[in-house]
Amino acid sequence: MVAYFEEEKMYVEISNPMDYHVALYIRLSKEDETEGPSQSVTNQQSLLNEFVQQHRLSVYDTYIDDGFSGTSFDRPAFQRMIADIEAKKVNMVITKDLSRLGRDYIMTGHYMERYFPEKRVRYISLLDGIDTGVESTANDITPFRAIMNDMYAKDISKKIKSVKRDKQRKGQFIGGKPMYGYKMHPTEKNKIVIDEEVAPVVRRIFTMALEGISCRQIAVRLNEENIPTPATYAGLNLGTRGAYSGLWSSERISEMLRNETYIGHMVQGRTVKISYKSKKCLMQPPESWVVVKNTHEPLIDEETFRKVQMLVSSRKHTRSRTYDFLLKGLIHCHECGYPMAVLNRPNAAGEERLFFVCRTYQRFTKAGVCSCHSIKEQTVTEAVIAKVQEVCQAFLRPDRLQPIAAQAVEEAQKADSTEAEIQSLQGKIENLTTHLDKMYMDRLSGLLSDSDFERIYKRVKMDRTALEEKLKQLEAQKESPISTEDRARELVQQYLTSACTSRELLVSLIERVELTEDKQIIIKFRFRELAEIS
Repeated sequence: MVAYFEEEKMYVEISNPMDYHVALYIRLSKEDETEGPSQSVTNQQSLLNEFVQQHRLSVYDTYIDDGFSGTSFDRPAFQRMIADIEAKKVNMVITKDLSRLGRDYIMTGHYMERYFPEKRVRYISLLDGIDTGVESTANDITPFRAIMNDMYAKDISKKIKSVKRDKQRKGQFIGGKPMYGYKMHPTEKNKIVIDEEVAPVVRRIFTMALEGISCRQIAVRLNEENIPTPATYAGLNLGTRGAYSGLWSSERISEMLRNETYIGHMVQGRTVKISYKSKKCLMQPPESWVVVKNTHEPLIDEETFRKVQMLVSSRKHTRSRTYDFLLKGLIHCHECGYPMAVLNRPNAAGEERLFFVCRTYQRFTKAGVCSCHSIKEQTVTEAVIAKVQEVCQAFLRPDRLQPIAAQAVEEAQKADSTEAEIQSLQGKIENLTTHLDKMYMDRLSGLLSDSDFERIYKRVKMDRTALEEKLKQLEAQKESPISTEDRARELVQQYLTSACTSRELLVSLIERVELTEDKQIIIKFRFRELAEIS
């Protein structure tokens, strides 16, 4: 130690120690422990204290991050040091070596080359001979040192990942928390055993599924009985609390019913980190999971599990049914902020009608998180179109559109496109007729249900009727041509009438539509000018 400081005096020169308020920064992570005891917190602190005493420096505070990787700068003590630098409480930072500051060469270079100089902070790395307060060749090779530290972190990450993957293939549990229904073995490492406290809940979930009860209804029952969710039971930090926080959901139930962990197989590797520099994980497809059979005591027998899979899969097609409507994707609940669900219900006359219902209320009815908000889709659509027409009236002026329409009519007449358009419409009508015939045959053969046939038949027939009406107009126009001015006026009127019923236009103008509990409709436009008019 003495020999080091005698050599160190040759390049560290602090002529005015009273001008500095020093931050001693210490970091130790698990991978650093492999380098030997010299990297311990005690060793680093002893070295730094000896240096400041020898140079009569005043230490403002010591910042210690014990157990934090150098690949991330989101460390509590480091961030506290940065806050003190911002508050001008610290103007010198000292570490044992550059790798203590960080192992990400990009961020390390940012602090070394930009942040510290801009904040007038002098940085000293003792073992590397780096001192930004003096000119030194050691400072010139700092970027290369940072790259080497980064490469070391990458190499360590690969080795750790390889070890973990090997343990996964051997069926050893390496996760943080076992699957709900299991707990860590009291004596054996990387082994899980049944958690008898919540195992009855898991068995009951599978029993209810075997009885044909849907995932949503299972979740409703568990919520009614105030049974803690897996996250709540494990004491996990739920982060930002939302409408669904602390409640069972159909997605959670479905995931549990499909998890082979409950039949004694170890299922791991469902997510992977993007890189050693990021904590973000990506979901992996099932074929990439690491599944090792018969590694622990099963909670559910394989026959029950197999039958449940068949029942869950049989309902998959009913959940994927969707409906098309003009404002699709724009409607949200004003109270909870979530998108509204769409239901198909018959009215008093037996005719099917679409209704909007709050998705939060639909999923957690008994929890009282939100209210129903039930309202006809047609009512909302008509109200939104009327409001958009009113708002856009100032921008859709017939006198401005007339010359444009007249020019379009003249160009169309020059191209003599009427005959081509008639032929195109006739082809489309024939295609729709063929489609209707095929649908009817599918219905007779049982490939298409009666309800689906009625719904699709009405829509296709409406499309065909609209095309037939347009074809009649074109044929009449061909027999009795009208003047360019009259045709232009007609086009303008058609545009003013139909423009606001275009989904493309509505999506371009409207950011979202919110429905309140008392069925008020709030339209949020994308453009400030339209919002001011509304």
